[in-house]
Amino acid sequence: MPTNRVRGERPHVLILVQNLPVPFDRRVWQEALALVAAGYHVHVICPRTREHPRRRETLSGVHIYRYRPGPEARRLAGYLIEYPIAIGAQLRLALTIRARHRVRIVQICNPPDLLFLAALPLVALGSRLIYDHHDVCPELMIAKGHREDGRPVRLARLLERLTYRCADVSMETNESYRDIALGRGGMSREDVFVVRSAPEITRFAGARPDEKWRRGRKYLVGYVGVMGRQDGLDYLIEAARMIIADLLRPDIQFVLVGSGPELPRLRARVRSLGLDDQVVLTGRLSDEDLGTVLATADVCVNPDEANRMNDISTMNKIMEYMALGKPVVQFDLHEGRVSAGDASLYATRNDVASLGKCIVELIDDPEARARMGQLGAQRLRSSLSWESQVPRLLAAYERAAAKRKRR
Repeated sequence: MPTNRVRGERPHVLILVQNLPVPFDRRVWQEALALVAAGYHVHVICPRTREHPRRRETLSGVHIYRYRPGPEARRLAGYLIEYPIAIGAQLRLALTIRARHRVRIVQICNPPDLLFLAALPLVALGSRLIYDHHDVCPELMIAKGHREDGRPVRLARLLERLTYRCADVSMETNESYRDIALGRGGMSREDVFVVRSAPEITRFAGARPDEKWRRGRKYLVGYVGVMGRQDGLDYLIEAARMIIADLLRPDIQFVLVGSGPELPRLRARVRSLGLDDQVVLTGRLSDEDLGTVLATADVCVNPDEANRMNDISTMNKIMEYMALGKPVVQFDLHEGRVSAGDASLYATRNDVASLGKCIVELIDDPEARARMGQLGAQRLRSSLSWESQVPRLLAAYERAAAKRKRR
């Protein structure tokens, strides 16, 4: 952590999150802790969940305000209920906080690209606005099956444009997103900062293997991440079926960790294929159990489908694999190569047979696994860890604070 702190009075900052609760949202939690360490008063507004039910609490110096969200949308019409409820609750809480404290900076974290609406009254009162760009929403809509020229995608582009128009500064997770900020977003170069998502070097330092996850088998293939339509779990399950049934490999156990809208369907598919003993979908696990699964794994897989969104997005799971020194198998995606480099084997895009072949190739080559795992761990520590991103985060805040008030 940088030792320099904010000079003078500790400024108040407000972070708005709709997609996940804090501290479960790892990136936002890391940002909040870094800002507290740098001398800021940090307030976060986010949804309540079963795992994080308290409406108000202070954790590690971060003041968290949670609202009751509406029903999670499954279809386009559902967003007309979910998002107005979220924006209304965030606006109410933001004005409550602003009545008590002079909020110097508001940070909005997408998705969705609607949170600028809750921030606008504070901006009108003098707050600066930072856009923390997590996902490319137009490409996400296309990845979910919407036509590029359809109304939902056109609306997503409009909201993205309005968000950038309102922002004083943007924080982008990689260089591909930075290009979007400079191009579609029309931002000035000096107002755009690349702050990559990455685990802390120490996050899994205490993780130890546990043979129970192998279920008596010699090898373990692991996956950690969201289970959504665009996350490629169908490719991984089909590759597992090919490895188990066609290549006759009863010695390989698959453990897939994570939750998401596709989890029930994926579990049903595994059962229908008769693979539920050798392919286990655990659902969401604690950080401790997550670290144990990764520490036990011989090979870790990122099966994200090759599409326009995934090609330009940085996947947190790759960084977590590298943090534990695990070799990676993934489809050949641009930002996937930027992240993993020589720590990964790259399967032909969206080719199940190629994905399965790469998994088996690594399983059967312990020397390559050890070499690639070591390269990944070194790569993360040298330039990609969260600790190396904190100075960029603080520079973005300093830039926002220094900007003159706009009309």
